[in-house]
Amino acid sequence: MSLVEALALCAAASAAGAVNALAGGGTVITFPVLLLFGTPPIVANATSTIALVFGTSGSIYGYRSQMALVRPWFWRFVPVSLLGGLLGGILLTHTSDAVFAKMVPFLLLFATVLFMTHGAFRAFAGFDASSTPHRHAVLGAILFQFGVAFYGGYFGAGIGILMLATLGIMGLEDIHQMNALKTVLGCLINLVASIWFMFAGLIDWSRALPMTVAAIAGYYLGSHFAQRIPQQAVRRIITGVGFSISAVMFYKQFVARG
Repeated sequence: MSLVEALALCAAASAAGAVNALAGGGTVITFPVLLLFGTPPIVANATSTIALVFGTSGSIYGYRSQMALVRPWFWRFVPVSLLGGLLGGILLTHTSDAVFAKMVPFLLLFATVLFMTHGAFRAFAGFDASSTPHRHAVLGAILFQFGVAFYGGYFGAGIGILMLATLGIMGLEDIHQMNALKTVLGCLINLVASIWFMFAGLIDWSRALPMTVAAIAGYYLGSHFAQRIPQQAVRRIITGVGFSISAVMFYKQFVARG
């Protein structure tokens, strides 16, 4: 690996970590850079996943003050996150990602719009943000989280925005608490997928190791400084990231490929 490649991969991983700490979508940064330097697509996806999952430790530490506040939600979302992430990782090793990749831009766009308008959606659906969510809303969110985890184990780009949208509909309003819960769940999804990828021999360790170190720094800095920014500004950043990633994915899937 040349010095230029090493620097490019570390820069991409650091930026991806910071973006993931705020919203999600860091895979869209690391995955293309790995492809650029000749990594096969499935290996690039697996290598990106494991670099970012270890890097998540920096983000969890950055959000440590929020963890006690979101811990009651863990028992609802952790089991389906683990199961979905594992099944998605298994699917990646047995199928082509061509069809699933075409769904990515639509899924990200939907999630971004949902996150941006979750307050209006809750009002329309009759949910009261000051009360405990209805059990049907909770069940729907758990099922949706399973779908997010399955997608996350398979590809992973944008699962943070999908989870933030779900948590907003559930009634969580504090963006820093939402980011803390999203970070833990995203880590678990990628962890079980990464374990499967390791057993399947899909990790390019020569690239994964320096990317992991850079991602830890990016995650920590992103989570640390995000909590010093007003919540409305963080929401605008997340929305902007979501629309930007959607546009990139639409271009890659339907314009660049003709």
